[in-house]
Formats: sequence, C-alpha cells, structure tokens
Amino acid sequence: MEVQSRTKDSVASIHSRTVAQEYSLKVMDDRSNNFERTEFVQEPRLITDPGRAARVAALAEPVLAGLGYRLVRVRISGFAGCTVQIMAERPDGTMSIEDCETVSRALSPVFDVADPIESSYRLEISSPGIDRPLVRRSDFERYAGHIAQIEMQVLIDGRKRFRGELHGTEGECARIRCDAAQDVLLRIDDMVEARLVLTDALISESLRKSKQNQRKETDDGDR
Repeated sequence: MEVQSRTKDSVASIHSRTVAQEYSLKVMDDRSNNFERTEFVQEPRLITDPGRAARVAALAEPVLAGLGYRLVRVRISGFAGCTVQIMAERPDGTMSIEDCETVSRALSPVFDVADPIESSYRLEISSPGIDRPLVRRSDFERYAGHIAQIEMQVLIDGRKRFRGELHGTEGECARIRCDAAQDVLLRIDDMVEARLVLTDALISESLRKSKQNQRKETDDGDR
C-alpha cells in the first residue's frame, strides 16, 4: 500500500511537471510568434505610394498591422469610376479570400470616417500576386534568383530601367545582374517601382509554396 501510494504520488508529480512544462513551452512559443509577428509588421516599406495613395496607405498600415498583415502597395485607378486597390500579405506572402474579407471589414469604417478619397470609390483588397511588387528589403532577399524589373528615380549608368536576376541585397541596395558581366547595385530608396517578372520558375515556386501552405493548414486543422 505504501509503495502504491508513493507510486501514485510520483505519477501525479510527473504529470504536474509535464503540464507545467507544456504550459511553459506554449508561453515561449506564443512569445516567439508575437516577436516574429512584430518584426514582420514593423519592417518599413522603402518604396512607397505617392499622392492620394499615400493618404490611403497611412490609414491602412496601422489597421493591417493590428490584424497581423502588412501593406504592400496602394493603387488608385479609374476602373469602375474609381477603384482603390490595397495589396496586403501574411508573413508567408499569401493572402486568402478570407484574409481579404477580414481586411475589408476592418478598413471600410476607417475610410468612411477619414474619407481619404474625395469622390465615391470601390475598395478592393488583394494579394500581391505572383509577379508582385517589391517594396521592402526582405522582398529583394526572399526572391533572390528570380527576375525583377526596376525603375529608378535617377539615372544609373545612363538609364533608369533595369531588368535582371536578383542577387539579394548589400547595405541599402538591391543587387541585380542585368547581363553576364557583373551585378549592379541599386539603392532601394531611389526606386520608383520594382516588381517580379512572371517566369516559369516563379510560377513553379509559387505553386510549390501554395501546396506546402495547404498541407500545413490541413495538419493544423487535424490537431
């Protein structure tokens, strides 16, 4: 009886330690996720939007950050009278229909009050797309090895437009190889526009990542 009693106490003690350890690990994971999320949403855009799009971006960015997304670009076009397109992304670079609906519900009342567009408009929330804009330093690093098209504000070696394979970053510059000779360093702050070029390699990688995300979401749902 005494041995059995000690055995039960031991089992209870082990169980208590296990629960405490699991809780501690969960807290650590939550802190790690919060840290990564903070790092993700706080990375600044180096290529920003002009004019009215800048006013929209200033309103949208903190709302998106509060939801765990981040702003990519704002486009204002004359489509359907006036369309305000907001490109946003999750940490993995994707944006589902459900994500877009969540962002739209959060932004609509903010825009209704602030009224950043003087005329009536249609609000459109979207993913950055496969041939996405590159606006942050991490974008140029993440898509190293893919082809990009870049337009500069100032002349570099007698031209403003560059197209070539991204080779990451160096300091405040993106490294791009436009020919077989050597890389060109382009200051990201001086870029008007930078975006990926749609290629077979880019499409293949996008499909592969999409399948990985689907498997991860399925696995998370089964737990």
